[in-house]
Amino acid sequence: MNMNKWIFLLLLASANICAKERVELLPFGDFEHWTKQQIKESALIGGKAKTLYKIGGPWSSSNAHARALGVDKVSVSVTPEKRGEGTCCRMESTLEVVKALGIDFKALATGSIYTGKLQEIVGMKQSSDPNSAIDMGMPFTGRPSALILDYKALIRNSPAVYAPARTKVREVEGRDHGHITLILQHRWEENGHVYAYRVGTAVQLIERTTEWRNDFRLPVVYGKAGEASKELSANRHKTHNSKGEMVFIEEVGFREDVTPTHLVLQISAGSMLPFTGCPGNVVWCDNIRLAYEE
Repeated sequence: MNMNKWIFLLLLASANICAKERVELLPFGDFEHWTKQQIKESALIGGKAKTLYKIGGPWSSSNAHARALGVDKVSVSVTPEKRGEGTCCRMESTLEVVKALGIDFKALATGSIYTGKLQEIVGMKQSSDPNSAIDMGMPFTGRPSALILDYKALIRNSPAVYAPARTKVREVEGRDHGHITLILQHRWEENGHVYAYRVGTAVQLIERTTEWRNDFRLPVVYGKAGEASKELSANRHKTHNSKGEMVFIEEVGFREDVTPTHLVLQISAGSMLPFTGCPGNVVWCDNIRLAYEE
């Protein structure tokens, strides 16, 4: 064997070694373990029985059982759907109409899943600010190089609306898109405040309709780099502090040199503020994994 060929084979072998990685499925990220609960809504709004679907493990969703002034209402915007021999997750932005005392009230619910814990029954105080009912994120100390998943989408090119459970729906500027967002945080608490450094970020807007994109790979960017990590989340997500109080997670800076303590992962049919979006947008996802360089 001549020297040049030997060097080429050696470089090829080295590249293969460097390219090795470990891929791990996130718990319940295959969407094969759904549970369901039958809940009857209050007679005042029709008394229908609704099926509330839950994914399990570290996942919660925009599916909610709300109770305000003694009236029970169930919102379902995330459901299992058959895919091949198993199931995937379907998230849809829906404009729900609730009739009470002869009056139609309209509310926009954006289909979304996330790592975190939603309050079992969302009260009146939380209904105006859905994030206040969510303890966002899961304990996590890994440093993945990428998020890998299968997804498809139906994104409608129609105006977004604002519908916060009132009688009128108002059009707003802009078009709504689906999104995939991964945030790695290093959290700590001081005097009841929960602070965090942003360790890593991965963001993908879903701007157009697409068929299944299997094994879609979204690199995790560590520290502050590019559009994916241009903003910190000082007044967005909440968590319980050591006193059991629900407080904002106050991100105070970027630090790629610290170990994460929490993973926030959200996949959604919309990317606008609560009660705002495009009815009929749908995002499906399946087989959510994290890749690690070996």
